[in-house]
Amino acid sequence: MDRNRLIRDIPPTRTSATGSLRLTASVVAAELGRLTPRDRLLLDLLDQHRTFTTDQLVDLAFGSVGRARNRLNTLHDRDILDRFRHYHRPGSQAWRWTLGPVGAAIIAAGRDEALPRPAAVRDATARLAMSPTLVHLVTVNGFFVALTAHARTRLGARLVRWWNEARCREACGNLVRPDGHGVWSDNGPAVPFWVEADLGTETLSRVVGKLTGYAALPPRWAYPVLFWLPTTAREANLHAHLRRAGVPDGVTVATATADHAAASGGPAGPVWRIVGHPDRVSLAGLPAPGGDGAPWDG
Repeated sequence: MDRNRLIRDIPPTRTSATGSLRLTASVVAAELGRLTPRDRLLLDLLDQHRTFTTDQLVDLAFGSVGRARNRLNTLHDRDILDRFRHYHRPGSQAWRWTLGPVGAAIIAAGRDEALPRPAAVRDATARLAMSPTLVHLVTVNGFFVALTAHARTRLGARLVRWWNEARCREACGNLVRPDGHGVWSDNGPAVPFWVEADLGTETLSRVVGKLTGYAALPPRWAYPVLFWLPTTAREANLHAHLRRAGVPDGVTVATATADHAAASGGPAGPVWRIVGHPDRVSLAGLPAPGGDGAPWDG
């Protein structure tokens, strides 16, 4: 097996705060009573978005790395959270956190569903850890985490909505499969958008081909399509391809890159380059597709 794919710290049957991990309603109720509001927020986020890195959880819910690590380790010891990472020479990557058996049981109990078997929860974590789409998922989640972190430090800024891929698929049917959807507000009208996270692994023709599906969406879903790209070189090549291929009528497309955004306020900052326009604008400043320069009001 490739050592870069080896997984650490997904114990199949370890003894812990829940003993043999035979979960009952009373065990779940006892653990539920020990959760803080922040713990419940973490469980809800992991239920919706599957996994986050330690740094992402720091940005989402904690003020410091030290406090985050202490609490995450405590929740891990109680089987509320699980974690994994891959070997990467010369060291290992940061932990990826997921729901543990107790955390998954708490979520299930809140929905009046049958409690999942601990082995099934850990099997799901192992499958996620080995999934070829894991890097993409972490990238998409990182985009929304950056917006959430920005909102925590800027008065009047707020990530009003954050949908995962599955929720987007429910809304869009078979027309298109966005990686995410959000509504961003920053001291002005709300800005709804679709997100396509690009890792540079697909051909530009395939990337541009996704716009056909967005053009087929009903008017109420005609939000700007944001391509979140890894490098400015990839962005330049995409814009060149779009100039040749054209953008479907009724679709607004904007691009930004992780390397440029890192030094420019993240995805909330003035990093978005609208196709056909030379200047970059902030996420809150995206224009309406009609071309009149008016911001969206979601």
